[in-house]
Amino acid sequence: MEIIKITEINGIQLYNSFISGAQRIFENQKHLNKINVFPVADADTGTNLASTMRSIVNAAEPQHNLKLTAVALADAALIGARGNSGIIFAQFLYGFSNEIKDEETLTPAAFAMYMKNAVRYAYEAIANPKEGTMISVIKDWAEYIYLLKDSLDDFLKLLMDGLKKAMESLSLTTSQMAVLAKNNVVDAGAKGFVVFLEGMFDYFKGGEVAVNIDTSKIEIAESMETIDHEELTYRFCTEALITGQNLSREKLAGIIGDFGDSMVIAGSPAKMRIHIHTDEPWKLFEDISTVGTIAYKKVDDMVLQNDVASNRKHDIALVTDSTCDIPIELLKKHQIQVVPLTVHFGEDFYLDRITMQPEQFFKKLQTSSVYPSTAQPAFPEFVNRYNYLSSHYKSIISAHISAGMSGTWQNSLNAARKMAEETGKQISVVDTKRITSALGLVVLRAAEAIEAGMGHDEIVAKISKWSEETRILVTSRTMKYMVKSGRVSYSKGLMGKLLGIKPIVEVKNHGKTEVFGKPFSEKASMKMVMKEMTRFVGENKIWGYAISHADNEANASWYAEQMEALTGKKPVFIQQASPVLVTNTGPGVVALSVMLE
Repeated sequence: MEIIKITEINGIQLYNSFISGAQRIFENQKHLNKINVFPVADADTGTNLASTMRSIVNAAEPQHNLKLTAVALADAALIGARGNSGIIFAQFLYGFSNEIKDEETLTPAAFAMYMKNAVRYAYEAIANPKEGTMISVIKDWAEYIYLLKDSLDDFLKLLMDGLKKAMESLSLTTSQMAVLAKNNVVDAGAKGFVVFLEGMFDYFKGGEVAVNIDTSKIEIAESMETIDHEELTYRFCTEALITGQNLSREKLAGIIGDFGDSMVIAGSPAKMRIHIHTDEPWKLFEDISTVGTIAYKKVDDMVLQNDVASNRKHDIALVTDSTCDIPIELLKKHQIQVVPLTVHFGEDFYLDRITMQPEQFFKKLQTSSVYPSTAQPAFPEFVNRYNYLSSHYKSIISAHISAGMSGTWQNSLNAARKMAEETGKQISVVDTKRITSALGLVVLRAAEAIEAGMGHDEIVAKISKWSEETRILVTSRTMKYMVKSGRVSYSKGLMGKLLGIKPIVEVKNHGKTEVFGKPFSEKASMKMVMKEMTRFVGENKIWGYAISHADNEANASWYAEQMEALTGKKPVFIQQASPVLVTNTGPGVVALSVMLE
């Protein structure tokens, strides 16, 4: 077959070659996750690059105009970028799209020049560029094809020779970084860039056959045996998308530079993506909110990710949401994954328990001119979480806040169905019809069942039974916040205020709240709760009880003393309530939950 020389390309060809590169990333996720040891060994480089590519495939629209196509590819990459490597790649594409002129077609020489110029953008995005990583392979490749630009007028030849150089550069990464040499691997991000180039080359070599990718069919390969990780410097991998006018990379760097390491800032003056490893994501988001509007936030617990990657205890992943109120030490012990709901103060939003801690929330509640609202995690958040977990576990069980109170369960279910189809993994999503400490008890019992070797289907069936055998009563100091949040009508709230009612609320088995009692003092309210819990326990054995409270340690301790006297058991946990719960009930609330054996 005669090979036709390709002397120029248009926007459609550029787009298709990128989609072909994306396809190679999807095919290599498993390997990229396995060799991921830098900057931390969290085994997610393949997943992060695949998520970035998924955004390109889903969002970018091909056009004959090169400039418009390049801008669309870069913008889609920036919006969907995940992880250090994904954001660096997005910034490289932004540099390419910014450099490219408004022209109908692109010659090999112009392509090489624009790619070489784009390297500067990628380097500027990284606080401390490391040789032997993705950025150095990008540089070596771009500089090499620039050297060839005057001697080659064929895209296929340019990409083939460039690919050989990129492979040589990739092989050198092992000796350029001690952590790579120790594990005898190449850099995962750099490898990802090389397989992307392979896809571009394959597109032109194969006769420019357009690649049509159905992202609903993308297979998320199961992770292989992982490499032991190094000690982490910071706990949270933190990312944000900031929008505004005249955004300054220098100003952002000045604000977040002292928060941690692995800092990357990518994007344009109108839209910027940041990545940093830090121990204080909540404080970081407070500071950067002064620069522009935070349109997206992501915070991953790298300690838990490392634990999953290198010390996974079981074949079943357990997922819940932030309303469970389970203390961090128990989440770590049982390797429980938590997807946060969000708390909104006007246009500002916060990730429950991640970028908004209970103590922070109480202060902001007193000073804010607007009353907060809450929202369930978005569908893509569950897709990304299930994507990641599917590469490490054989199956996933997800147990959530009552569907009668939040759309969390529905979004989780929709994402689970999508990812189960893509991965072939069993993903079960259960509506526990419970909230706060009651949800926490159900999730912890499921965790113990996993550890005891109980099967996936049996645990899913048991969760519904455990939920029905869990009683939760919530005391509140006032009806004011229930009125503000819309949980109680204004007329009922006014009457309650006039009468001085301290309402007791129960979450029933249908998953919605009902008023259990209307005592006129906090002390009477607590005694009524204990009387009802004593009746509920009766002669039964209990599996455990737990207490959540909103800045009310005294009442929480009183309940713990009473319950220990009644049952002879210590509480499974006592924990500050989720800001999501407090938004709907107010400070001072205490939730006592009891699960029968």
